[in-house]
Amino acid sequence: MSFFDEADEPSVEPRPATRRRRGSGGRRRPPGDRQTIMVRRLVAAAVVLVAVILIVLGVRSCQISARNSSLKDYTNSVSSLNQQSVQTGSQFFNQLSSSSQAGNATALQNQLNETRVQADNQLSRAKGFDVPNEMRGAQQNFLLSMQMRRDGIAGIASRIQEALGTTTSRDAVNSIAGLMARFYASDVLYKDYTTSLISGALKKADIAVGGDGITIDSHQFLPDIQWLTPAFVSAKLGGQTPTPAAKPAPGTHGHSLDSVSVGGTTLQSGSTNTLPAGQATTVTLNFTNGGQNTERNVVCKVSISGTSVSGQTTVPQTTAGQSTSCQVSLKSGPSAGNYTLSATVEPVPGEKNTANNTLTFPVTFQ
Repeated sequence: MSFFDEADEPSVEPRPATRRRRGSGGRRRPPGDRQTIMVRRLVAAAVVLVAVILIVLGVRSCQISARNSSLKDYTNSVSSLNQQSVQTGSQFFNQLSSSSQAGNATALQNQLNETRVQADNQLSRAKGFDVPNEMRGAQQNFLLSMQMRRDGIAGIASRIQEALGTTTSRDAVNSIAGLMARFYASDVLYKDYTTSLISGALKKADIAVGGDGITIDSHQFLPDIQWLTPAFVSAKLGGQTPTPAAKPAPGTHGHSLDSVSVGGTTLQSGSTNTLPAGQATTVTLNFTNGGQNTERNVVCKVSISGTSVSGQTTVPQTTAGQSTSCQVSLKSGPSAGNYTLSATVEPVPGEKNTANNTLTFPVTFQ
């Protein structure tokens, strides 16, 4: 073969090696790995769910524990305060039953007023209780029962001088017997309503009552229902039997209220008078026996309109044609505002003209 023949033969070029194509997703994980991930996710979710449930249960348990503690604390507070109130009642009835009150009515009235202060403090403490929602109804009844006891003591203290007197003793003893009904009503409110509502709230919260559970005090204030009868009251006050007032002596009877003063300042009916708010006040009534007879156990009264603030005292004797005075203590004063103060010398048996027995004054407490 010639040189040219050799050049005419076609040249054979080597073919490039074919590259293997990779899948677009890269390396594939074995099916077992994907299943493991799913299991791990489910386990993690279950752990989170269990944790949430435990937290909710824990919070709920704390709430229940706090609520139960609040219910128990309130119950114990009511029971303790009722026991103290009953002790105050025992002191009160012992004072009334003392054999030495006759002839010393003023001293007895002062003792009863001191006992009233105790009852007033107990009422204030009851108003300051931390009351769970479940005990709202019980608290309303308890406050009312405590107020009845305080008001009953105050009312009886204000009439004790009359009851230990002579001519007006019958009406005063009847009034005291009527005021005793407040104590009876307070016991009904406490024993039949307050304790019942407390017990119901405790049982609803699965708190045991009685026995090994929590105890609710059930003592009562009124020691004997006979205190509701005038004859029993009279006997306890010294064995006097209330009798109708004696027939007035011949001649005219009665008093005229001349003026009223507070702290040495005479009150004016035609202009506003200023008095300190929220403070105890002593009101002086100046009056004249304008009749022809000596009068005994003359009652002086003072009240403030629109409030429960009032007071009274008894003058043992007034002489015909002469002037005298009495001092009425108001244990507390109303809140700031405008009121009317009324002062009265109560009519005596046989008094016909009572138009001049009362004076009223506009007062501003500030």
